Amino acid sequence: MPNHLSNLGIFHTVISILALIFGVAALIREGKIDPRSGTGKWYIVLTILTCLTSFGIMKTGHFTPAHGLSVLVLLLLPLGIYAGSIGFFGTAGPKIGVATMSATLFFSFIPAITETLTRLPISHPIAGDPNAPAVKMSLLVLLVLFAVGLVLQLRRIGKGSPTAVN
Repeated sequence: MPNHLSNLGIFHTVISILALIFGVAALIREGKIDPRSGTGKWYIVLTILTCLTSFGIMKTGHFTPAHGLSVLVLLLLPLGIYAGSIGFFGTAGPKIGVATMSATLFFSFIPAITETLTRLPISHPIAGDPNAPAVKMSLLVLLVLFAVGLVLQLRRIGKGSPTAVN
């Protein structure tokens, strides 16, 4: 059973993969997704494009939880970008910014994992639907990686690491 993607679907898939790559690269290179770095800026732009193009893709014909994640990511990005400079947050601003940017990457990975496991390999997908055990286990692993990564990032900020400046 081949998967047929529209031109928008292909574009969305390519930019979403690139956004995830830039997000992971930022975490590896900088220890966080820094909105001021080149990698962080590319992550933000590609993530916004990914979220916006998702609204034109409705294989079920209606709004889905994945679209809800797009809305959530679009709402969180400005907070992640500006939290460090919002006086209301005080000294917690940089931590809120780092946590929020990491959360946007985490939320972006949820539909990526689900769609990949329910579509590939094309002839016989790993998971029959989003509630399949393979999807649930993969999302659990993602959650654990997010939690561990977030703790490491916040510890780095607490120690005053040069990469902690937001």
